Amino acid sequence: MAKVVAFLVLATAFVILIITSRINKHNSPSIFGLNRRLGYTFPIPTFDPLVVKIQRAAEAKGLIKKGNPIGSEERNSNIVVETENAYEYLSENGTLNMTLRLMFIFPLLNNASKDGKVSFEELQQWNKEQAIERLTYRTDKEMELHDKDGDGMINFSEYLPQFSKEDIDENSTAHGEAGWWMLQFKNADIDQNGFLDYDEFNDFLHPEDTNNDKIQRWMLREKIRLMDDDGDGKLNFAEFSMHVYSIYKIYGEFEASRSNLATAKEKFEELDTNKDEFLEVKELLPILCYLKPGELSYAKYYASYLIQEADDNGDNYLTLDEMLNHENTFYTTMYDNDDYDDDFHDEL
Repeated sequence: MAKVVAFLVLATAFVILIITSRINKHNSPSIFGLNRRLGYTFPIPTFDPLVVKIQRAAEAKGLIKKGNPIGSEERNSNIVVETENAYEYLSENGTLNMTLRLMFIFPLLNNASKDGKVSFEELQQWNKEQAIERLTYRTDKEMELHDKDGDGMINFSEYLPQFSKEDIDENSTAHGEAGWWMLQFKNADIDQNGFLDYDEFNDFLHPEDTNNDKIQRWMLREKIRLMDDDGDGKLNFAEFSMHVYSIYKIYGEFEASRSNLATAKEKFEELDTNKDEFLEVKELLPILCYLKPGELSYAKYYASYLIQEADDNGDNYLTLDEMLNHENTFYTTMYDNDDYDDDFHDEL
């Protein structure tokens, strides 16, 4: 029994060290290039849910800070993480057996066609499922932290206790002030009862990934405000071409399915449904996913990235052999996320 515990201590230490270390830019493809190309800093997705479980178990025990390397060997020697079935995928020297994990994951990816080839759609769906799990996990943690009375509801003061009654009454809508937060809180409060239930709170925390129309329009108004050079509350063609189309073009060119990208004029005319030569909030909703992309949107681009890196024969599918030939691509994508703020508020 002592040998088993000792092995798990050593093995888990190695695994956590691997998954929380920075990418070796000389030996593995850099997904940082994907972030730079898309012009937005996302948390790098973790492809394997087992890796997420191991890291969270370590974080829960206070052994590592979120997104950071373990640290000293002394700390490593004291690590025991109880993660279901983790030991099955650990080599004798304590490193994660990526080959065995990919062999386990491949049929889960290929569950739609079961043709022995993972399509873009299948990989995108997998990434979306992992993204949804991450969003849900963060909402669960925030709910647990702020729902002091345990009623499953969050009121404004529970989540933002730093604002006094005077701050709220003043209702300043400047960025980050009480009124600014209150407006977004009310947008998320669909039934307008002054409380956010779990789903409403989830939308409030992750506005880029919500289907709440009020939140989407609020984000667009905030975005337009930064692009509206003449301050008339809408975008003319010059403003669209300078500020919006460049963002749209980056994403459009990256999309594998995009063969003929519309010009700035063509896209403007397509969005300008009332033909008044201006774009208002409702007309920009179709491209919100480009202007304010969330983790669910990013899952699509991450799927494209993985296929581009591992598709050796260029058929836009991944076989198990191709994935095994590029296993580091799927496992060397953790990095220090200190520069990424998963609160939306500072990004607007």
